[in-house]
Amino acid sequence: MTPIPFLDRIDRLLGHLPWSVAALALRVFPASVFWASGRTKVEGFSIADSTWFLFEHEYALPLIPSDWAAVAATLAEHILPALLVLGLGTRLAALGLLMMTLVIQIFVYPSAWQTHGLWAACFLALIAKGPGRWSLDHLLGRSALAPAPGRPAGSI
Repeated sequence: MTPIPFLDRIDRLLGHLPWSVAALALRVFPASVFWASGRTKVEGFSIADSTWFLFEHEYALPLIPSDWAAVAATLAEHILPALLVLGLGTRLAALGLLMMTLVIQIFVYPSAWQTHGLWAACFLALIAKGPGRWSLDHLLGRSALAPAPGRPAGSI
């Protein structure tokens, strides 16, 4: 057997991997990072003193007061990952986490572009392809496997 037909056979076999398997991984793994980050920002049901300090002194985002940024990030890092894991409002949750990733990359940790690039790739894939069958979006009939509204399948 020559290498090319063997590689073609492997390629065809791998092509049968359902999108739902990949989508579940793309939802769960980045969501776990953001959820863990959100958990470090709270003590009980309150935002931790260390969070207020970090947003005032280390993160210091432009255009938004540090106390607003601390609250928004804490809420987003709890709500958006939960939605992503459940596959509920997946595209919107992925867009929110993509925006957070861009803010973190540009204003907070610009040297961590490799990590942020991996997160962004996950979120972009979910925005483009949806959450797959193993999601509440699919169970609720939200056309999770269809292309985004107004865009034919395979379009750029």
